[in-house]
Amino acid sequence: MRGNIFFLFFILLMTISQSNAKQFKNAYISFEIPERWDCQLEATEWICRSQDTNESKEAIIILTAKEVGPSDSLAIYENHLKNPIQATIKTGGTIQSQVVTSPQQKQINNLTWIDGFHLSSEIQNYYTRYLATIKERIAVLVTFSAHKDFYSKYATDLFRAINSLNVIATKNSLSDPSMQGPGGSLGPISTGQGGGGAYAEFEPINPNKDTSKKNKLIFLVIAIALAGLGLVLLLKKKKK
Repeated sequence: MRGNIFFLFFILLMTISQSNAKQFKNAYISFEIPERWDCQLEATEWICRSQDTNESKEAIIILTAKEVGPSDSLAIYENHLKNPIQATIKTGGTIQSQVVTSPQQKQINNLTWIDGFHLSSEIQNYYTRYLATIKERIAVLVTFSAHKDFYSKYATDLFRAINSLNVIATKNSLSDPSMQGPGGSLGPISTGQGGGGAYAEFEPINPNKDTSKKNKLIFLVIAIALAGLGLVLLLKKKKK
């Protein structure tokens, strides 16, 4: 009986932490995003984030694509991500990112991507995972960023999104309006240094304030679960 109770407690926590996914699809790529998220085209980039005001500051996904040029190749992207990236911070000045994981090639849906992981490369105190690839004449960059205090909260969502990446672009896709302009923030398919483009308009969170809210939510979830556990034990005792 006790084993069943703890199993139910585990299921309760997992149910609260998990979210349903839906598919995002445009002219050149498709992948899964959380049900509560939405993607909008802003200038030359697609911006995906939660529709909840507070969560929208915790994590963001940005997609961009362009026609392949002379300086575009997987080797160039990989070399770019091996080194720290200079990012502009909100208070002025610049910082150098930390290379958390050296870039490597990753096979996703029969296409080779360069996969890199940095801290503070786009926004200070945010982890950013870079996925870049080339298919025929199209270069694609997807960045997945989340604040370091909340990265574990979105780890499952980001893992699912990355592993569902599917480039569906064709040569005709280059005529689509969402494919025009330089876009992006990675080396040859970039607008410049980290922190540019859509990231320049992204409002970072107040980590102390939001961490406090997160802790209160965790305590509330645990309190509800323990209350339920206590009720089950009380009912079991009365039956004896």
